[in-house]
Amino acid sequence: MAAVLLGELALRIGLHPNVLGRHERGEAIPSIEVAARIAKALDISLDYLSELTDTELDTVILTRINEIASLSEEEQKQVYMVVDALIRDYKAKKSYPNK
Repeated sequence: MAAVLLGELALRIGLHPNVLGRHERGEAIPSIEVAARIAKALDISLDYLSELTDTELDTVILTRINEIASLSEEEQKQVYMVVDALIRDYKAKKSYPNK
């Protein structure tokens, strides 16, 4: 990460740039609170930051997931049926060559 960007990130999360640099180089491990602030500032999930997943979930996706989770079980099933159908159709279209 460029020094300017590192300094900006450090400022956003309330850390000294040298401390953040040590985290970036693997010389120190941030606390869960600091890691959470870093993830929030970078607009990524903590799982993605800690490499527990290779799927980057931004706040837009996470907000939608939370909205679905707040629905009733029946409403969730309906949303999943629609999403599953769209994914199936998308995959089917990708498998056919363009004419």
